Amino acid sequence: MSEMFDAVDALVAGHASLPPPVERLRLRKAHGLTLDQVAGALKVRRATVGAWESGKTEPRPPHREAYARLLEKLTGLYPSDRVAAPTDAGGQSTVPAPVAKRSATPVRPAKTAGPSSTSRRPAAKKATPKPTRAPATAAAADDRFVNGPFAVVDGDGTAYGVGGLVLDCPAGDLPGLVDWALNDVALGAARLHRHGQDADPLLVLTAAATEAFGLPHRLTDRRGLRLPEDHPVVKELAGAGWQLTRRGFGPWPRIYRPADGGRRQCVQLAVLPWDALDERAWGPTADLPSAELARVLGNYATRVITPRGSAAVCGLELMTALRPPTRAVRDNDSGDWVSGQVSSSLTEAVDPAPPEAPDEHPILDGVSPRGHVRGPDEVLDEEAYEWIREPQLLTDDECTQPYAVGLDVNAAFLAATNRLTVGLSEPVHLQRPAFDKKTPGSWLVDLSHIELDPRLPSPFTPTGHAPKGPAWYATPTLAYAVELGYDVHPLEAYVRLEAGPYLDPWHARLRDAYLATMADLGVTKDLDDEAFLAAMERHKAVDPGQAAVLSAIKATVKGGLGKLRERPQGAGYRPGQPWPALHRATWRPDIRAAVIAQARTNMHRKMLRMATTAGLYPLAVLSDCVVYPSAGPSPLDFLPRTEEGKPAPGCFRLGVSPGMVKLEGARPLLWAAELLDQGHNPARHIKDTAVPADQGE
Repeated sequence: MSEMFDAVDALVAGHASLPPPVERLRLRKAHGLTLDQVAGALKVRRATVGAWESGKTEPRPPHREAYARLLEKLTGLYPSDRVAAPTDAGGQSTVPAPVAKRSATPVRPAKTAGPSSTSRRPAAKKATPKPTRAPATAAAADDRFVNGPFAVVDGDGTAYGVGGLVLDCPAGDLPGLVDWALNDVALGAARLHRHGQDADPLLVLTAAATEAFGLPHRLTDRRGLRLPEDHPVVKELAGAGWQLTRRGFGPWPRIYRPADGGRRQCVQLAVLPWDALDERAWGPTADLPSAELARVLGNYATRVITPRGSAAVCGLELMTALRPPTRAVRDNDSGDWVSGQVSSSLTEAVDPAPPEAPDEHPILDGVSPRGHVRGPDEVLDEEAYEWIREPQLLTDDECTQPYAVGLDVNAAFLAATNRLTVGLSEPVHLQRPAFDKKTPGSWLVDLSHIELDPRLPSPFTPTGHAPKGPAWYATPTLAYAVELGYDVHPLEAYVRLEAGPYLDPWHARLRDAYLATMADLGVTKDLDDEAFLAAMERHKAVDPGQAAVLSAIKATVKGGLGKLRERPQGAGYRPGQPWPALHRATWRPDIRAAVIAQARTNMHRKMLRMATTAGLYPLAVLSDCVVYPSAGPSPLDFLPRTEEGKPAPGCFRLGVSPGMVKLEGARPLLWAAELLDQGHNPARHIKDTAVPADQGE
């Protein structure tokens, strides 16, 4: 009997309905999946999935049933503007007649202009939202949030969501808008970790909506960036029982009430006219039409996190969302539920070691005279490179090269977080310890006796100059010294006995977001070197919206790592006093130092390999950009290759993945030499062809 059942199951699997090939491609890209990811899940080759999407072949059992299941789930998440006709096992449509198209941008009834700042719409009445697209089906990951993580609210009572969703928003005032977001529409996002929290609904207010809800077009308080407490809207919220966090009503206000029966009552706003989306991270995104803005924010929200502040804030919040500090555990003695630690998470704020602390930190108050500048033996100075080669060290052969070519390492600091072990606990002070490369910490060591080729920057200092005596180093820097064959004998150390790969899930999520967005811009892993360089020349023009997402992802990485050592801000700070960031478990300057040290040594390792393999030495380095002399304006004119024509192992390699490189810019070598003579760094300007040589910095 079981054999007959198995035979029936095989028949069903062999005839699972599939959408047409073009729809398969759309669904994969809509979710940000790569061919490699789908192929890995289905245990087939990458080319096989590509053939299914092009219609060249059709999947066969048992892969057909699994592929159909994947597409069914994606269809629920990203319904098409037209209903896709399913196909049979032979790839033919099972629907005899075509399905009529529906406009991608629904036609709405004509409306009068939105109310002015002094006029108000009638009081809001709760109404069932009327989406112009069908909400996600039961195949969605979480049916509590069928309308997505956010809505872009326009001034005409329209709200735009992910996937082309359009909702009617009847709210006439801000309390009504908050109530609408919490009770009338299923907005929010599921937690990223089973012990974490679901994301609160986000409402993005356009300029028209800002005016319609009685908010000023610009904040007059440019220092505090918040509405005064006596503003009518703030009073209106308080009168309705809503509260604001200590940051008040600024560009990213959080509006909440105490939890009701365990259900959070909190809504995040983003006020676009108040520069909620900083152009340095997002470009001119705030000026996009509402529907396009929703598409851009939707890509970021689904691939990274629902925005809840600046890109830096999002980077830090993503760490906590992926590694929640605590979880509920049952106490064996009392039987009550208590807080327990989540493995490899940061659970509480701890003081840094003295060399790790910035000058303003309370633990340094009174230790040194006011105005004292700490030296290398007093402070951990792990920063990115800023180095130029001495002009007299250029060889005759290098001076005959016509070009200087800059290489930029893709997401260098993100790549450095991959499999990086960092400290999780407070520092422990040791005298003359033995160095252990597996123990994260800060070490006082004298490396001044190490002599390296002066045509390369020293891997031990951000200036690239050799150290002159004992100095503090993070574990990755000393581990690299050991890798180079040198003995290290610490004089002193602050180590962390609890350690783990805290940033691993952060790295994985941002890496996948970066690669998926680059793929949307036409830059994929399977491109050869020439095709990669050509795709990089035009990628930002392919889709400006996706280019904005890419910029925001990069800013999330750099800003999130910067937040690990956030310094005091605002006029109210007084020297020697703690500032709010110190109360976070994620205020960890030692982790930031370890990441930067890893990025810098990763770069030196490849520069050293370039020198030993092909005799190539850099002219200058700035953070993640390195400049080489070249016979031509392309990286292909100087990057070393094996006899088989493949990139030389261990050297810089062209490609889209984090840690690989792209062309930063090419200029005449004479231009770079003149900057070196002036003491300026050509890596700073090699991308900017508008900067003349005599302007330098």
